[in-house]
Amino acid sequence: MTLSVFLYALLTAIATGLGALPFLLWRGLSRRALGIANSVAAGLMLAASFGLIYEGVSYSLARTLLGVFAGLAFILAAHRFLGRYDDIQLGNLGALDSRKALLLVGIMTVHSFAEGVGVGVSFGGGEALGLFITLAIAVHNIPEGLAISLVLVPKGVSVLKAAWWSVFSSLPQPLMAVPAFLFVEAFKPLLPFGLGFAAGAMIWLAIAEILPEALEDAPASSVATALTLSVTAMVAFQFLLSA
Repeated sequence: MTLSVFLYALLTAIATGLGALPFLLWRGLSRRALGIANSVAAGLMLAASFGLIYEGVSYSLARTLLGVFAGLAFILAAHRFLGRYDDIQLGNLGALDSRKALLLVGIMTVHSFAEGVGVGVSFGGGEALGLFITLAIAVHNIPEGLAISLVLVPKGVSVLKAAWWSVFSSLPQPLMAVPAFLFVEAFKPLLPFGLGFAAGAMIWLAIAEILPEALEDAPASSVATALTLSVTAMVAFQFLLSA
């Protein structure tokens, strides 16, 4: 069973790479299309973040809120730290894009620790519950891969490399799922804090980094429409999964 938990969690990580696939079909996106795509990514991240908070509160309100504040403090500190360096460069990305990519991949990676714990703890409640949570996280990871790819591919990074960075950001999931499964009682109290931490960081990232870029590339009305529809779709999807 331990090997099965690891493999299922590994599949959730691989699913993140699927977020880069749209760029195989639409390589020459216009600025307006990129703006709308960023709006969709921001909306999906916001809805997912509130879903994480809701899930965390079901375990512990206090630990979830503590996690949200810790996640916010972490990303503010990381943003300030990276802002001190004007010579940061990842491949062909400039300094600003490199900092944004590091923040996004970093936050998604930290976020994945909590998701890995979630997979392991859920399998501790039975295989059926574990498979359900694994599927939900795998589908949830695809827009995260899209958000990462939206930062990288338009700036010249190959689709394959963007997919790799997306998968990389989710590798903590299989690494954390096994110990969380083996030591459910020890990891369960940490889960609401981790979910809140991820949510706090992702909310800030979506509003401070992704939405402003969307507004630079597309009209505000188009951005707001895409954001509203993506939030609604993600909330509806999360509701259908939990129904």
